[in-house]
Amino acid sequence: MQALLDAIAQMDAPTDAGRIFHGRGGLHPGCEQWALDAFPPVWLLTRFQPATDAELALVHNALAARWAQLQPDEPLNWVYQCRQAGQTETRLMAGAVPEPHVVTEHGARYLVHLLKGQNHGLFLDMASGRSWVRAQATGQKVLNLFAYTGAFSVAALQGGAKQVVNVDMSAGAMATGQQNHALNGLQAGASFLAHDIFKTWGKITRSGPYHLIVVDPPSYQKGSFVATKDYLRLMRRLPDLLRPGGRVLLCLNAPELSANFLRDQMQEAAPELEFEQRLPNPVAFADVSDERSLKVLVYRAPELAAPSATAAGR
Repeated sequence: MQALLDAIAQMDAPTDAGRIFHGRGGLHPGCEQWALDAFPPVWLLTRFQPATDAELALVHNALAARWAQLQPDEPLNWVYQCRQAGQTETRLMAGAVPEPHVVTEHGARYLVHLLKGQNHGLFLDMASGRSWVRAQATGQKVLNLFAYTGAFSVAALQGGAKQVVNVDMSAGAMATGQQNHALNGLQAGASFLAHDIFKTWGKITRSGPYHLIVVDPPSYQKGSFVATKDYLRLMRRLPDLLRPGGRVLLCLNAPELSANFLRDQMQEAAPELEFEQRLPNPVAFADVSDERSLKVLVYRAPELAAPSATAAGR
């Protein structure tokens, strides 16, 4: 775990939420089970196998030493979470976690909850996707599928989106999404629909068509979405939901599925949509294999065909 300790010794005092050490990327042999994130003013250490008390003591000493250099007048706050075989153990190791706990990213504010479950309210690896949406959103009508706590919607509205329709099965996530919008002074422009998209698309279709659709589902969540069987069903709907020239942002965080999985599925389900680009992941999430890392692909619907000279003269 020396690479993790070295990263702690060299880190700066964070202002935005972000990843500090990404062992899962495979660039630090022997540290594949470790991740360290900053959710100021709290550090979150995650291990994907149980850590020993001795290992946790080493991390604590490293964090305490560095924090004493960076912020000698501030307390050290850090949380440890172990994730293994679907089980999660979370412990407050030092200090405290604010309640409410609000973090920032590129000027946006988000509620997070580090002591509850595996999903903390903001997926840090999707920062580049949010930046892209913010840059594309001016004047656009946006559909945000699997919206979770609405971070893409906040980014879109901050980028000048005209309207965002947020859809997620979880009413609790939608409620947090509404709080996130209020935190950012976004009192208009967003709607929130707690809804299972596979039961009916009627409400979603009636609010369209859309200039931009964000699709950021879980890769495997029983009763919600399983990428290997559900992505194709979803993709078949996209052409009817997009305006001519509209874009869709497809996201997939499944190490076992490559970007070609998305490309092949799209070619089968909606061949008229044209692949534009794959967005780069944040540098902090560098991976030894692009195909194991987060996949974020952009597709575009065809533009309306220009009328022929003959038709224009009629």
